[in-house]
Parts: sequence; structure tokens; C-alpha cells
Amino acid sequence: MPLSEPAPRQRLHRRAITIDGYRRDDGLFDIEAELADTKTYTLKLEHRTAEPGEPLHRMRLRLTVDEDMTIHAAEAETEAGPYAVCGGGAVSFASLAGLRIGPGFVREAMARLGGPAGCTHIRELVQQMGTVVIQTLFGQRARPIDEQKMAARMLNSCHAFAADGPVVRRRWPHLYTGAAPVAAD
Repeated sequence: MPLSEPAPRQRLHRRAITIDGYRRDDGLFDIEAELADTKTYTLKLEHRTAEPGEPLHRMRLRLTVDEDMTIHAAEAETEAGPYAVCGGGAVSFASLAGLRIGPGFVREAMARLGGPAGCTHIRELVQQMGTVVIQTLFGQRARPIDEQKMAARMLNSCHAFAADGPVVRRRWPHLYTGAAPVAAD
């Protein structure tokens, strides 16, 4: 169902985020993200002018991961930023190498990239990229998924995986906490 009809309005800002997952020929996986902010009006910045539709921010981040979701390499780039020095925050993202995407990943990534060591806008991509790593590898891994571990991670993580909901009742009946189904006549 679509959102309700909005009040009359004029767009001023757009943030577009795209994230793509790739299988590499060497068996690793690349997850690439791009964030772009644009305005519908001319914006004078410290070192340049961003015309309508021209990116105020355009940042990219690539994570190279293995089947175990361990990051082998991370590379970031600031193509457009409001200040000439913005690109300097991208180099710290290489420090993500060695981290495993799983419980505690975002916390550890932010510890490495927080404050002046990183770029706020590229940091915003990290959590979303972790999710896209999982989505990219789902069904691509050489070994089967451990359903019990998956159930433990997914249970009550969202509305669909509510312990008392129909998805859990069907997929993991031993974890279902809702009412017993009514027998059909």
C-alpha cells in the first residue's frame, strides 16, 4: 500500500544510496556502495558551487569479503564534498580489513572510524553494507546455512520474525511462542 497523498510541496534535498553485491572470479565478494546528496537549488560551498542536481556529497565504499563475512579489504573515496579536505577522511576505512560482519561489527567499525578519523557520510554506509553482505552471500555460500544459528539471530529482529508470528510458527516451530493454531474442521 502506498503512502498517503502528501501535502503540496517542493523537493529541496535528495539522498540516494545504492549498494550492490558482486561475486568475484577469485571466490571473494565485493560490496560497493555510493551515497549522493543533491539539492534542487544552487549551493555556494567553501571551495566550489554545487548546481541543482550536482552532488554536494558523493562518496563510495567497497568492502571485499569472504564466505565467512570477514573483510579482506576496504576502500573508500570522496568524489564530492563540501570542503576541499573531505577526501582525507576516506583513507581510514582501510582499517575495516580483518573485521568479521556479525554481532558487534558496527560497534567495532565505529570505534575504528569515529570522530575525525573518518567521514560521517561514509560511516553511514557501513551498517547498511553489513546487511547487504548477508543478503549477497545468502544462497551463495559453499556450506549450508546453520538454521539454528540463523534462527537465533533472526528471532524477534523484526515484525516478520516475531516469536509469536506466522513465519516463526512455520519456519522454526520449536521457537514459536504464540497461541496454538486452531484445528481446521
